[in-house]
Amino acid sequence: MKPAVWYLSMLIVAFLYFYVLAVQYIRAAEIPHSPRTIAAILPTYGKNHGGLPPPPQKSHRLQNTDQGPSLDFSYHDHESLTNWLRARNAASPELTALYSIGRSVQGRDLWVMVVSSSPYKHVLGVPNVKYVANMHGNEAVGRELMLHLINTLVTEYGRDDYITWLLDNTRIHIMPSMNPDGFEVAKERSCDGGVGRYNAMGFDLNRNFPDYFKQNNARTQPETEFVKDWISKIQFVLSGNIHGGALVASYPFDNTPNSIFKSLSSTKSLSPDDDVFKHLATVYASNNKRMSEGRACKGQEPFKNGITNGADWYPLIGGMQDYNYVWHGCMEITLEISCCKYPPASDLTRYWEENRESLIRFLGEAHRGVRGFVLDEAGNPIEGATMKIKDKEVGFRSTRYGEFWRIVLPGRHILELYADGFDPKEVDFFISEERPTILNVTLTKASKRNQFGSGYPLAPSPIVFTKPIHQSGSLLNNLNKFVNSVFGLGK
Repeated sequence: MKPAVWYLSMLIVAFLYFYVLAVQYIRAAEIPHSPRTIAAILPTYGKNHGGLPPPPQKSHRLQNTDQGPSLDFSYHDHESLTNWLRARNAASPELTALYSIGRSVQGRDLWVMVVSSSPYKHVLGVPNVKYVANMHGNEAVGRELMLHLINTLVTEYGRDDYITWLLDNTRIHIMPSMNPDGFEVAKERSCDGGVGRYNAMGFDLNRNFPDYFKQNNARTQPETEFVKDWISKIQFVLSGNIHGGALVASYPFDNTPNSIFKSLSSTKSLSPDDDVFKHLATVYASNNKRMSEGRACKGQEPFKNGITNGADWYPLIGGMQDYNYVWHGCMEITLEISCCKYPPASDLTRYWEENRESLIRFLGEAHRGVRGFVLDEAGNPIEGATMKIKDKEVGFRSTRYGEFWRIVLPGRHILELYADGFDPKEVDFFISEERPTILNVTLTKASKRNQFGSGYPLAPSPIVFTKPIHQSGSLLNNLNKFVNSVFGLGK
């Protein structure tokens, strides 16, 4: 082999190696830690991961002299959005990482920006949170607010105590657009209607996920599959799904176990974690003056305190927030932030001012509740241990490193743990208002292998301990599509 060819081959191999390594870091799939590494951090775990609010005296490690790309209050098409994200990442690689989870029907990247003081590397015990915007392509405000949120988090790191604390203790994943194809055909100043709402195949992406209560017969779309794959690989603790067409924070369940004909009328469908979801919705709404006042959009009823149960507003099949919660234990709520779906760009400054504090404060709620590790008697992490808070029938799982997080309100609780090959266990714990409770649990090998299935199945299944009877959802889906097209409701 000629020397030139050999050197070229080595360069290609080195490039591929570092590319794969970078992707692994971005997706929090780094080389597994040894048990000794996990055991070593347990005595200090929690000391550097503060609760709410941030430590009163913070020594900033970085003097922020950001010189990143400019960002005005205007709408960005896919090309300009891509260029800005790349420029932002290039200007602040110590705080950001940019990756795509896949491509839309028409081949546009579904970009995600990680913002954190550890953007490329998963840090043991640090939770992942996310925002997803522009799921309906014609609901455009959230798409632009995500860019301004990224910019604010980066430029204020080292200057603002709360933001510095947030980035030091959280990995924030921000997807400005889940439906870039729909956005490209939507029209500015279109407050209602369905043009651009659907993906390029004509599907409503917020009716395209598996449903816990009723069978969803809609053909799954590429954008949906990429999101499902994404949240199966990264254990998100908290999530906000950003929409337009109303002014309210909506929480699970979006669907109801009622029969189809009873489902045509709105009725509350409360989740086992209803207290937590009401709290999360209130955190967002209370920091948005117009939302918290319950102001009604034209043709809509007002929402008390700016929050609502999803099904009580109107039921739907195949929503993303219920899927996040039931299948992956992620606390997601839907944030309707503008009465007009695609208002003129001149209104964007006002929408940012109204939502800035809500967007930032909501992320901090990932640090409320209980967190820790699940280990075996030798100190090895147990992956896929299934857990739930006693009397709450929707559970959550431990990560590959044995980590877990759960947002729980103050009070005394019992954690139930199950793992294949281990004895079940119950642990009492107490949650205070000031900071999360650290709870590291050791499971004992079962003398007789228990039959409770654990670990991540090939096809993700609901993390629930009781299952409803599935009913056909075609009629309700078709009715919802008609109503949304005619009346232009959110969600």
